Amino acid sequence: MAKTLNDLPPRAALVEVARDFHQRGWMSGSAGNLSARADAEHFWITASGMPKGRLAETDFLLVRVRDGEVVEHATPGNKPSAETAIHRTIYALFPDAHACLHGHSVDGCLVSGRAKRGAKALRLPAIEMLKGFEIWQQNPKVDLPLFENTLEVTKIAAEIGKRLKKNPPALSALMVRGHGATVWGSDLQEAYNRFECLEFMLSHAARSR
Repeated sequence: MAKTLNDLPPRAALVEVARDFHQRGWMSGSAGNLSARADAEHFWITASGMPKGRLAETDFLLVRVRDGEVVEHATPGNKPSAETAIHRTIYALFPDAHACLHGHSVDGCLVSGRAKRGAKALRLPAIEMLKGFEIWQQNPKVDLPLFENTLEVTKIAAEIGKRLKKNPPALSALMVRGHGATVWGSDLQEAYNRFECLEFMLSHAARSR
C-alpha cells in the first residue's frame, strides 16, 4: 500500500483523491476537476462529465501547458474538463506547482456567496490550520483570492492570471464565488493536505457567521 499519494503514478493518485473528495461531499456527481503534471510541459486532467466517485485511470487527458492542446486521450472521445484553462493558468504562473485540485463544497459556496459584491478576497480565520500553508505567524491576516463566477471559464482564467501575476497570493489557493476552491501544491500530497486544511477553515467560517 502506498504511504502517500506521491508513491502512486499521477493518474492512480488522482483517482484516489477523486473518490476521497466524493465521499466527503466535495465532488458531488461530476463536479470538480483534478490535475497533476506529467512533466514540465504537460499535465493530466480529468475528462469532462465523469462521475468523480467512479473515476478510472483512463478518465484523464494529457494537456500541454503552453497552448491547451490535448496530446493524449486515454479514452477516445473524452474531452478535457471545462476548467482546464484555470489549471493551465496555475501551472504557467507557478512552475513549482505539480498538482492542482478543484472541488465544490457546501461550505465554500456559503462563505463565498456571503462576500460583499465586488469583493476580491475572503479573510480566512486566524486558526491553526493556516500552518498547512506554511503560514506560521501569530494571529495572521490571510486573504483567499476571490473571483466572480461566469459560464465563460476562459474569462475566469484570464482574471486569475492577471491578478495573481501582479499580486501572488499568500497561500496556494483561490476561490470562485458560489462555486468552489482551487488549491495547488509542489506535489500531489501537499496539494491534498492543503485542500483539506482550506476546507476546514471554510467550514469554520461558515459555522461561525
